[in-house]
Amino acid sequence: MARSSKKGPFICHRLLKKIAGKTPKEAGKIKVWKRAAVITPEMVGYTFLVHKGNGFVEVTPTEEMVGHRLGEFAPTTKFIRHGGKMQKELEQRRRQAEIEAAKAARAAVGK
Repeated sequence: MARSSKKGPFICHRLLKKIAGKTPKEAGKIKVWKRAAVITPEMVGYTFLVHKGNGFVEVTPTEEMVGHRLGEFAPTTKFIRHGGKMQKELEQRRRQAEIEAAKAARAAVGK
């Protein structure tokens, strides 16, 4: 659910203090645990290490990211793939076709 417009966006003031009066090079990489913090125009160009549960993801905000939250750019889950038995069969057929094509190419070169 969206935050009330009366309250305004959630801006982490501790984060703004860390970058206040510093250039992106001086500030270095800033660790952030507050994934809900909204990216402001002052944050553009700095490098943030956003916590994702078991580690950190490097996020460098650009102008297009302003207004979004830091957590949007640090996914917490890893997508494996869809499929199952049918998908495995299709992959095996593809591999077999590649192997046969490679054998045919070798046979053609050997003649």
